[in-house]
Amino acid sequence: MTSGYVRINGGNIYYEMAGQGETLVLSHAGFVDSGMWDDQWTELTRHYRVIRYDLRGFGKSDPAAGPVSRRDDLLQLLNHLAVERAYLLGCSLSGELILDFALEHQERVAALIPVSATPSGFAMQGEPPPLLLEMFGAMQQGDWECTSDLQIRLWVDGMFRQPGQVNAVVRQRAAAMNRIPVENQTFAIADSQPVQPLNPPAVERLSEINVPTLVIAGALDHPEILRAADVMAAEIRGARKLVLPNCAHVPNMEKPQEFNRAVLEFLQGL
Repeated sequence: MTSGYVRINGGNIYYEMAGQGETLVLSHAGFVDSGMWDDQWTELTRHYRVIRYDLRGFGKSDPAAGPVSRRDDLLQLLNHLAVERAYLLGCSLSGELILDFALEHQERVAALIPVSATPSGFAMQGEPPPLLLEMFGAMQQGDWECTSDLQIRLWVDGMFRQPGQVNAVVRQRAAAMNRIPVENQTFAIADSQPVQPLNPPAVERLSEINVPTLVIAGALDHPEILRAADVMAAEIRGARKLVLPNCAHVPNMEKPQEFNRAVLEFLQGL
């Protein structure tokens, strides 16, 4: 395995790379870091050259100093590592990222696996979860411990379970990763007003995506995430959809064996 930092747009981005063969890039959700892929790393690197990295403001990467273009960071990382074309797997925030990236740089993308994702421009319907409003309140008050706890309850537990019903190790791992972006105030600084959002947004252009796509969601995630999965599966040409049972926003952490098997079956069938 090789690991290191790439200087991109004034900040250091941490990455790891291992394995041989076609390139598969793993991009993490917006409340954890590349450690969310620990249960995928060994299995996937047996079959592919796998790259995982910490988004700016997460994990071992530098904190964000201002609004960022996640698409440009990914492009610069691929260029630095001399990756001409890759399979892209992204969860949540990074699911949106890889869809936008594919629309902007389709020649660099061989396949897409958006997980627990909504395409950019997707209008969430209904009332926001009460815990989301509590979380924003805690952020505004600078209560990082409460903010982190609420993020884990929102994204790992989901709206249909209590903390005691969820694997304690998964919760602890996610909480440890979450403290870094919370204390870095990454969302407020980097993502609340992203640089150069895709225009028109991806939700209006899904039919333009012409690479093999597997949409994955957790059955216990927010209903709007599941609706977004339906929209993507319906509008991306030839897309497949998989809903994994008994898990919420991070199905790869809760159901790693089922997740790994689905990803490998999809990629090996291309």
